[in-house]
Amino acid sequence: MQNSKTKTYSRANLSMRTLLAASMLAGLAFQPTMVQTALAQTASSPAAAAPPLVAKPKPTHEVPFKAPDLASLAHEPNGAEILYGYRLMTQTKKLLPNNVGAAMNCTSCHLGGGFVPHSSAFVGQNALYPMYNPRAARVVSMADRINGCMMRSMNGKPIPKNSPEMKAMLAFMAWMAKDVPADAKVKGAALYKISTSIKPDPVRGKAIYAERCAACHGIDGEGSKNAKGEYVFPPLWGADSFNIGAGMARTYTAAGFVKGAMPVADSLHPPTGVGRMSDQDAVDVADYFSHQPRPDFPAAIYDWPKGGAPKDVRYCLVSLGNCTPAEIAKAPKPPGGK
Repeated sequence: MQNSKTKTYSRANLSMRTLLAASMLAGLAFQPTMVQTALAQTASSPAAAAPPLVAKPKPTHEVPFKAPDLASLAHEPNGAEILYGYRLMTQTKKLLPNNVGAAMNCTSCHLGGGFVPHSSAFVGQNALYPMYNPRAARVVSMADRINGCMMRSMNGKPIPKNSPEMKAMLAFMAWMAKDVPADAKVKGAALYKISTSIKPDPVRGKAIYAERCAACHGIDGEGSKNAKGEYVFPPLWGADSFNIGAGMARTYTAAGFVKGAMPVADSLHPPTGVGRMSDQDAVDVADYFSHQPRPDFPAAIYDWPKGGAPKDVRYCLVSLGNCTPAEIAKAPKPPGGK
């Protein structure tokens, strides 16, 4: 784990990169109409059958965590498109209002636009796809993965794969892995792994939440807004939060995020900053907030059709035979069996 000085330095660099990116917007204003024109020119061409996706081999080694510099986009031939993808990741609700149902942005779970370690960072992730996804029981592309988040974490709708927005997000993800070898994974990009042998105590978790989380996320999980009414910290439960099918709605996934990325600030337990909770604390508070009321995702009952579901899945599964006829009736299979 990084020490406090390194964390402070990393986050300072992150802020600087973000400011540099913002200053570039005037000179790198992406024009979606350029992409739309290109698509229109090929719309009349016969569509060839897409070859089946083949999963990439599993990584053979790790490489150090090193995020690219947003300021370098000025030298990229598609820098404007990449920057647009970054903006979509950080301003998802604003830029994709028809696709996002929750009061969330991608950066709500992928901190700093995916640049921060141990918080589902985007660094190097594109190098891992296509990947076999046991939840879907098929090989998925990066576009599939993004749309999975749109439907679950964003409680919204998928983005058309040929749209300028999806192309920009894919360009950004490719750029975030540009320096990562094809046979490697990035150390510290994923969430911390929390042992599922740790028994959660949601009563204790409620007390931890009130003491260490509520200042930012609200005593009732409603999130915090600025003077403009924009969310600064996302809601952790309720109608505007992620739905029950999201990974963050599972105890041990949420605990891994809490352990590596939260609390951002905690004046009651100096030194302040992330990584200050024990594994038990993380499990307890994650179990508390992940099991609060949130939107449903009926199609989730078709997850893990070939088995292997994690122990903390909080909904019935057709593959386990524990769904009622009523639950099956209201849950049409999602497109592509995802």
